[in-house]
Amino acid sequence: MRSLFKASRRDVCRGVVCWAATVLLWALPSLHVQAQSAPEPPEVAARAYLLLDVTANQILASRELDMPVEPASLTKLMSAYLVFDALKSKKIDLKQSLPVSERASKMPGSRMFIDPKMKVPVEDLIKGMVVQSGNDATVALAEGVGGTVERFVQMMNDQAKVLGMKNTSFKNPEGQMEAGQITSARDLGTLATRLMRDFPEYMAIYAIKKYRYPGTPAANDSNRNLLLFKDPTVDGLKTGHTDAAGYCLVATAKREFPNLGPRRLMAIVLGANSEIARANEAQKLLNWGYTAFDAVKLFEPGQAVATPAIWKGKAATVKLGRSDALVVAVPTGTASQIKTQLVRPEPLVAPVIRGQAIGSLQIYRGEQLWVDMPLQALDTVEQAGVLGRAWDALRLWIK
Repeated sequence: MRSLFKASRRDVCRGVVCWAATVLLWALPSLHVQAQSAPEPPEVAARAYLLLDVTANQILASRELDMPVEPASLTKLMSAYLVFDALKSKKIDLKQSLPVSERASKMPGSRMFIDPKMKVPVEDLIKGMVVQSGNDATVALAEGVGGTVERFVQMMNDQAKVLGMKNTSFKNPEGQMEAGQITSARDLGTLATRLMRDFPEYMAIYAIKKYRYPGTPAANDSNRNLLLFKDPTVDGLKTGHTDAAGYCLVATAKREFPNLGPRRLMAIVLGANSEIARANEAQKLLNWGYTAFDAVKLFEPGQAVATPAIWKGKAATVKLGRSDALVVAVPTGTASQIKTQLVRPEPLVAPVIRGQAIGSLQIYRGEQLWVDMPLQALDTVEQAGVLGRAWDALRLWIK
């Protein structure tokens, strides 16, 4: 597909302001197309929904993307994020046993059925939280990571800000109804995507179909994600339900394709009217996404999309690309229509830090802008010495 890349120095948009290193390359971009240009999505019986091509990082279809909704037990996705982060930073350990407080043991709703006489390993509490959607397990983990539930909730809200979840506010870690606890389909897509990308080593937990901690009742041991039992390509992620939220599901699937490898889609269904309905609507979206869109790999992970000149640096050029593969999803059968154009700052001046967001690759279908993919520096280019900077400053002045 490299022959599709049409950008040259003449194509560069001059005067484009360089994006800061903190720009979020994982944010969910919308398709830059008119509705009639994209395939028509199926009817979805839910208040809000989102279908995301995780591999291409593109929204394929949505409704009420930013509408405030109650997250119900989808809240546990953020609780899991903080627990996995604590494991990664070695603040806790999978084999470490945590006490069960009275508060945890008396949590209403979905439970793992642990009690204060027990000390439960973190690994089992995570399974109880994910598979059984245990509110008691979630509170025990919140207390173990945050010290108190209240401190943990503050950590949840702080992390939501870091991830760019602009329409989210958490009031508890387990997702029970509480005034002010809201999120949106877009924010849930951001959270679920980052959960999978930041902590891939723990994602197999979300595919576990049944779990029960020894010594607890046999009831409530099945994962409520019905798609795990119906579709072998589905491997997550979380269900939720309250009277106010309705029946909710974040469903992820991974299917293999020639010349691409694994392709992951995510369907988020919010406010369906039954457990069966949320599964059926998510399945409908996943199947439609895989058939209505092709995923085309333009560049491999770490492959340079462009190598422009850089001024006042120890190196003469800097490679621009992405740390992950650059993949675009287009309507089935339209891959031959893809054209690309590089947009970057001019002049590009050192220093540049590896991973810093610099410009983007605009992807067109024919003459129509389809999606704008941010790029990042693949190398660090340090600032040159005094003489080097002075010489380049003179050259830029002459130019």
